[in-house]
Amino acid sequence: GTAINQDGASNGLTAPNGPAQQRVIQTALANARLRPDQIDVVEAHGTGTPLGDPIEAQAILATYGQNRPADQPLWLGSLKSNIGHTQAAAGAAGIIKLVLALQNDLLPPTLHVDEPTPYVDWSTGAVELLTEARPWHRNGHPRRAAVSSFGISGTNAHVILEEPPAATTTATATAPAAGAAPLPGPVPWVLSARTPDALRAQANRLAAFLRSAPAADLAPVEIADALVTARAVFEQRAVVLGADRDDLLSGLGALAAATSSARIVRGAADTTAKTVFVFPGQGSQWPAMARDLLAASPVFAEHIHAVAAALAPHIDWNLLDVLNEAPGAPSLDEVDVVQPTLFAVLVALARLWQHHGVHPQAVVGHS
Repeated sequence: GTAINQDGASNGLTAPNGPAQQRVIQTALANARLRPDQIDVVEAHGTGTPLGDPIEAQAILATYGQNRPADQPLWLGSLKSNIGHTQAAAGAAGIIKLVLALQNDLLPPTLHVDEPTPYVDWSTGAVELLTEARPWHRNGHPRRAAVSSFGISGTNAHVILEEPPAATTTATATAPAAGAAPLPGPVPWVLSARTPDALRAQANRLAAFLRSAPAADLAPVEIADALVTARAVFEQRAVVLGADRDDLLSGLGALAAATSSARIVRGAADTTAKTVFVFPGQGSQWPAMARDLLAASPVFAEHIHAVAAALAPHIDWNLLDVLNEAPGAPSLDEVDVVQPTLFAVLVALARLWQHHGVHPQAVVGHS
């Protein structure tokens, strides 16, 4: 079951909305035709903030925490304690975590939890934090989990996962060559060269290596990794896909002969664009941001002053006072201050890089 909704007009761009989170959970449950007590674990969005976490926890307590047996609490965790905030990939990372938990019959712990936040009344529902690994075995009904992911713009998404039914037939696998480890599925081998002829020659060399390597020594996954991390990348590109040695040889042979094959993808890449300026969003600020550079670099200072002049008609505070932490200046903790200040610093940094000869092909912003 899945559901999405939007906070709508609420209490601010960066503040989550508890009732909207409850509604998205209830809609996902309804779409899955399940009761809250049939879910074992929830992967929280987990912003890690004193505002966002209590709102999310209260929404989970009000939905999943109700009408559950006392000995079957909902387990609550967040992958962000392991890998940090992955921004747009946060929900996908949570799904990966829970699929792996199902595969391994184990609920992994949420790290660095000294004590539950005191801003949540944990007595209002049967929800417990996953602070240590717990076995997750089949217990007579399908194991189920839910993943929440919330966007800064107010979009809420909720996904309910269920383990697949037990296999009713036993597949007969083809035995791998003696001493060779079976591949984990199709493996991509990425090749690149300066010219089409050089690309075909590389395919020939790789095929010759593959034919000569003893089966016990062949590690297609490691070769795939080396091809993309240990070699220079050039304009002419090809990807050879293979689920076993014969597949890979077939694809390499087709590439070397410049014939068509479902196992290969060819193309040319534009390698002239070497530099991109990325403007990160809120959260990338730091104490005393840009203060030393403002004093030491006339170019940087020129563009900070230009942005300050452009902002002045639209704000009731002074950009330079904020950067210099002047008495009475607002704090970077305020959303309507940090966003323009970050923009100003990043524009000035970009102009400084350009002054020193770096000219990007693209400028990417993230809010």
